[in-house]
Amino acid sequence: MNYSKKALKWATERSRNQPEFHQALMEILPTLQPFLDEHPEYERASILERLVEPERQIIFRVPWVDDTGAVRVNRGYRVEFNSAIGPYKGGLRFHPSVCMSIIKFLAFEQIFKNSLTGLPMGGGKGGSDFNPKGKSDNEVMRFCQSFMTELHRHIGSNTDVPAGDIGVGGREVGYMFGQYKRIVNRFTGVLTGKGLSFGGSLVRTEATGYGLVYMADKMLETLGTDFDGKATAISGAGNVAIYAAEKAAQLGARVVTMSDSDGYIYDPKGIDIAAVKQIKEQRRGRIREYLEYREGAQYVEKGLVWSVPCDVALPCATQNEIDEHGAALLVQNGCAAVAEGSNMSTTIKAIGILQGGGVLYAPGKAANAGGVAVSGLEMAQNNVRQTWTFDDVDKKLQDIMRSIYTNISETAERYGAKGNLVAGANIAGFEKVAQAMLQQGIV
Repeated sequence: MNYSKKALKWATERSRNQPEFHQALMEILPTLQPFLDEHPEYERASILERLVEPERQIIFRVPWVDDTGAVRVNRGYRVEFNSAIGPYKGGLRFHPSVCMSIIKFLAFEQIFKNSLTGLPMGGGKGGSDFNPKGKSDNEVMRFCQSFMTELHRHIGSNTDVPAGDIGVGGREVGYMFGQYKRIVNRFTGVLTGKGLSFGGSLVRTEATGYGLVYMADKMLETLGTDFDGKATAISGAGNVAIYAAEKAAQLGARVVTMSDSDGYIYDPKGIDIAAVKQIKEQRRGRIREYLEYREGAQYVEKGLVWSVPCDVALPCATQNEIDEHGAALLVQNGCAAVAEGSNMSTTIKAIGILQGGGVLYAPGKAANAGGVAVSGLEMAQNNVRQTWTFDDVDKKLQDIMRSIYTNISETAERYGAKGNLVAGANIAGFEKVAQAMLQQGIV
């Protein structure tokens, strides 16, 4: 049994009943074996065993009072997975599905994603099973203040720098930052995704979606084409999906679908992004309301976005949203490229179907790294007390995403897996972290 298989068996046995974390392990570890074959020193130092075991796992109670005066209790998490190349960096997710398995998978992926950006950031992730939907601003504020009252003990600008994720936007980050500042009596860049008036960065709102499209555009370039006129299917209607749709449309794409948990819209003329922004960002409504804005659009309740023929697919909703059936439909309909805007959007079997069907596929750890890249740029601006222009940050984001593509593509080819961007991303991300771990000794 080779080293990656032994480490995978060891890790899954130690983390029973954590299917999302197991899936991340199974997607990443086997692809590292060609690199490990060339570097037996990593097995002697038990690098994989140390890599898959988080440095710190924190679980805590979050009591808060709702608008009726009732006391509510949620559970908070922070997994500080690996700090070999920099302070822990990764978002906070507020969603009823949040559990240790999901947080560990997200934090593990974050190690590789942050490494690929080239910025000095380790991997971490956190969140709570709290659901901000349907809550008043005051309820969200009270929850965020209680959450930060415990979390503040474990984070810091040179220790662990959280950001937003699903359910955590500018409102939630603002409430948490205010509570942190109040408790520690310091104004530091301890959170990213802050408001522009108190240390936030331009392009942070757009970063993950824009970065995703910059990656996909580079993928299309290698195929000898670009976004102009391409039918582009996008899932989701949150921050990532909206700004991916916006940037794709700016590059000439015809974005034909967006979705939420109830169903998807199909607009053969191209989605009206301004209408989606009004529905989702201002009204916080449901995607079916789009029919009020656009004649000729269709709404399909509980339908599968990937059944719509497209040239490019950008999954931006949640994990495992492309299964074997969805992947087969994308191949059948002639999709050329799939780039993940959400984390682990595609099941392992579905990845095989896409690659086997000739679809160029980029995993989330590479394709959606734009968000954490601009978070890293926000950290840099906070450290030097400067604010860069939108164009400056956007240019740095483009450069980072194109550099990531070049890195993972060349790494894949170097290890005999030309065109396999999954293997390229995993090996390239691992190489930097593993080297740092080896040089720092047994810690």
